Amino acid sequence: MKVLLVGGGGREHAIAAAIRKSPRVDKLYCAPGNAGIAEIAECVPIGVMEFDKLIAFAREKEIDLTVCSQDDPLCAGIVDAFEAAGLRIFGTRKNAAIIEGSKAFSKDLMKRYGIPTAAYEIFTDADQAIDYLRTSKYPIVLKADGLALGKGVLICQNFSEAEAGVKEIMLDKKFGSAGNELVIEEFMTGREVSALAFVDGRHYKLMTSSQDHKRIGDGDTGLNTGGMGTFSPSPFFTPEIQAVCDRTIFQPTVDAMAKEGRTFKGVLYFGLMLTADGPKVVEYNTRFGDPETQVVLPRMKTDIIDVFEACMNGTLDQIDLQFEDNAAVCVILASGGYPVAYEKGKVIHGLDHFKGRSDVFVFHAGTKFDAQGNVVTNGGRVLGVTALAPTLKEAREKAYKEVQYISFDGAYMRHDIGHALDEI
Repeated sequence: MKVLLVGGGGREHAIAAAIRKSPRVDKLYCAPGNAGIAEIAECVPIGVMEFDKLIAFAREKEIDLTVCSQDDPLCAGIVDAFEAAGLRIFGTRKNAAIIEGSKAFSKDLMKRYGIPTAAYEIFTDADQAIDYLRTSKYPIVLKADGLALGKGVLICQNFSEAEAGVKEIMLDKKFGSAGNELVIEEFMTGREVSALAFVDGRHYKLMTSSQDHKRIGDGDTGLNTGGMGTFSPSPFFTPEIQAVCDRTIFQPTVDAMAKEGRTFKGVLYFGLMLTADGPKVVEYNTRFGDPETQVVLPRMKTDIIDVFEACMNGTLDQIDLQFEDNAAVCVILASGGYPVAYEKGKVIHGLDHFKGRSDVFVFHAGTKFDAQGNVVTNGGRVLGVTALAPTLKEAREKAYKEVQYISFDGAYMRHDIGHALDEI
């Protein structure tokens, strides 16, 4: 079959690699792709929001299945557009993608259906938000309502920081229209866990767990990013905790969306906090996480095409979803200055070291070819080096050993991905 993958980041590179493992796939296209994806797929210069061009391409090439796992096109209705054109696509329809597209919607959904989450208030007026913060308990969390590339969350330690945060989000519009509404919620403490699930509208199949590292600096300091590294599985997400989540979070969320007339099909990401009062939802995403996908999919044994089709057909309960009994750690190499300002076009050295490896993957996030054919940086997060090993600590050691073979001007990484594992 012919498959078209929409996107061009590290997540898409990991998805492309999983699709390529399927014996059912004869040809893989990716729009727009990147320099790494180009090694395993034919990249086409079409943007993720150019729905008409993507549909025309799918028709021209007689694509059997399109796959999209990026927030902007999903929330804008790419699945609806493809289905209206009579084309098969894996992803979440627009009316269900709102679970990520609006934090206010998702918080209200959890309140209505008794799904555990942090206490919160929603504001559309900056002055009212600031008045509320004068008497709030700190630290406190500010979240832009809409999509903000994983960066629209501020953790404020005192009123002056919170006041500045409100102005940044709601008045200065740092995150654009995403800041038209503001969610203010209590600061939760505990272990964070990312749990991704395939969903077919009624059933869900949980993937192996993982943990992201959002802050730019070692010791979880500095600004929030799209993610600086991950490990999988999370030893803190025990079978006992999963059983609680199954009962109080996972199935109730799938059922709630169906009751709301927003039947969810695709990948549902649960960002969880394992608090002293039990697991609670930090956030939902309507897609594979990034960089969680880079440690989850390399461990998946089941044919991903079979899973995609089961989600679309409502037969996910018939799928035996299996993962390898191993571990993975991903270290992100970013451009110096990320997540604020950074330069592009820096030549990347050392990639040949990884050719033919099956225990280490270099997933390209922000890369492209320059006029001379060199692979150069083309984004804030540039590469994700994922190492597989029998144990988490061995995978972490291998990831940090292998990442040293790569270099580019201004390269930056965290040196403590998986630091929580030292407490085990």
